Amino acid sequence: MTLHPTGPAGSTGPAAPAGPAAPAGPTVLVDRGGPVTRLVIDRPHRQNSLTPDDVQQLRDALESAAADPQTRAVVLSGSGGTLCTGMDLASVSTEEGSPGGGEFFDLLRRLTDIPVTVIAALDGQALGGGVGLAAACDMVVATERSSFALPEALWGLLPCNILPFLIRRTGFQRAYAMTLSTAPVTAADARTFGLVDELEGAHGQQLRRLLGRVGKLDRATVGAAKAYCASLSPIPETARAHAGEVFAGLLGSPAVRARIDNYVHHQRMPWEV
Repeated sequence: MTLHPTGPAGSTGPAAPAGPAAPAGPTVLVDRGGPVTRLVIDRPHRQNSLTPDDVQQLRDALESAAADPQTRAVVLSGSGGTLCTGMDLASVSTEEGSPGGGEFFDLLRRLTDIPVTVIAALDGQALGGGVGLAAACDMVVATERSSFALPEALWGLLPCNILPFLIRRTGFQRAYAMTLSTAPVTAADARTFGLVDELEGAHGQQLRRLLGRVGKLDRATVGAAKAYCASLSPIPETARAHAGEVFAGLLGSPAVRARIDNYVHHQRMPWEV
C-alpha cells in the first residue's frame, strides 16, 4: 500500500494497495565496492514497502555482506530516496506471512549485531518499518527534506516490532509520542533526539566522511563495540515474542481487518470509512 506521512502501517509499517505489477528482478539491489556494500530497497511501485519475501531478501543480502571479509560498512537506502514505508498491507490482507512479523524483528536485531558499521541513508520518507530499519542501524544520515513517522495507530495497530529498537535509540518518551501522534518528524527534529546522527549536505559529504572513518576500523573491533554497547542497553530476550503476540492480537480485530481490506481493495484510508 502506499504510505502517507499520516497514512497506514503495520508491524513493519504500511505499504501500497493493489497497483501496477511488480517488475521482474530482486527487491534488494546490492553494490559492493571495496570496503562498502550498498543495499538498496527497490520497490518504487509500492513506495519501498516490504512483503515477507522482501524481508528475507534484505536479510540474505545483509548476511552476504557480513560474510564478506572485505566489507567494513553497509549503507542501507531506498530507491527514490524513500528508505521504506513499512509492511505491504496487501500481503497482510491475503494472509501472506506471519502476523507477528517475527522475521522483521530478527532483521532489526541482526542490524544491531552484524560486525560491520551499518548506516541508513535517507533523502525522503521512513514510515513504520522504515523507522525501525533506521533505528536499528548504527548511524542515520538524512537530508533536511527527510521525515519519519509511525502511522500504525491510525489503523488500530501498533509498531510493536519497531518500538524496542526505537526506544533504545531515542528514549521512551520520544518513541511513545511518535506512536500516539502518528505525525511526521522532520530530519532536523529527529536529530535533536538521536534518531538522525548527521544531516546530509547537497553533495553527500557527510556520508562520505563517515564511510572514510568507519572504513578504517577492524571488523573485530566493530563487533566488540556493538556487543559491549548492546550489553549496556539490551533489548529484552522476551521482546520478539511479546511484540508478535500484541501485534497478532490487534491484527485479529474485525475493525482492523476491515480498515486494511478497505484500503487494499478500495484505496480508502481508515478515516474515510
